[in-house]
Amino acid sequence: MKEEMQNAVIAEAMTWLGTPWHHRARVKGAGVDCAQFLIAVYSAVGLIDEFDSGDYPKDWHLHQDEPRFKNWLLRFADPVDKPQMGDVVMFRFGRHESHAAIAVDFPTIVHAWIDEKMVVLSDASLRPLKDRVAGFYRLKGR
Repeated sequence: MKEEMQNAVIAEAMTWLGTPWHHRARVKGAGVDCAQFLIAVYSAVGLIDEFDSGDYPKDWHLHQDEPRFKNWLLRFADPVDKPQMGDVVMFRFGRHESHAAIAVDFPTIVHAWIDEKMVVLSDASLRPLKDRVAGFYRLKGR
């Protein structure tokens, strides 16, 4: 991702800070979850087309073996070894990757975090995220 696009991704993500966490919502200032946050940010800057992700249970990752979120992400992004600004950081909760964030200057991330009940900046090197990093992904070029 070019530096100009990286800056656009971070700038857009920051406009979501303070938006309350709400399962399957995607309304800036009103509610968003981590998956919808990715769709909103990356579509706003033109890296993906906005789309309806369909319904998904809030606790899928606790009861199912299919890595649903990761499978969805792989349609739009490729795994990378180290994150750059604007890349996706996935975290493992339950059986597989089930939480996503956008790397600002890793380990600093921005994400819709259920624990904080809103979109926040966090340090992924601290608990509870520290030992849960499951991978980094870069959106496929257009």
